[in-house]
Amino acid sequence: MMGKKFMPFPVLKTGRLLLRQLRRSDDHDILALRSNDNVNRYLDRQPSKSIDDARNFIHTINENVQRDDALYWAITLNGADNVIGTVCLFNFSENALKAEIGYELLPDFQGKGLMQEALSTVIHFGFHQVGLHVIEAYTRFENQRSTSVLEKLHFRGDSAADRNFTLFKLTPNG
Repeated sequence: MMGKKFMPFPVLKTGRLLLRQLRRSDDHDILALRSNDNVNRYLDRQPSKSIDDARNFIHTINENVQRDDALYWAITLNGADNVIGTVCLFNFSENALKAEIGYELLPDFQGKGLMQEALSTVIHFGFHQVGLHVIEAYTRFENQRSTSVLEKLHFRGDSAADRNFTLFKLTPNG
């Protein structure tokens, strides 16, 4: 087991995707992703408004990875370098046995099974390399696409974290 040490950064590959560390040169792609109204619709965050916002975000994320506080992958298609989405493990419990998963994907790439492919790989990594016992995800009630992806990956809905969100949990045994 790897434990909660994330350097060197783990690059993950799937049939169609490469999940790699976020780079400063991803600034325009991150701005496009984090400023997209459709992507932000279900997220509680302020949209990025400038290239400086994107650069500051990338810097902050990479500092968190360096401190072993989070794993944050840029999702790219095999053979291409542009970022089409992201997936992360963060909010680790004190004993590093539980973490939250978060994800986002540009609308042009949604509905093609790409996020399910990326999440499946990150979940496997989390359980088998990091040694997680539980992975949690929060999604808004009205975000049916996100709920559907989580259910396909055998996450189980739990009591609402608040009146707007459903908490989903996954253990290594499903």
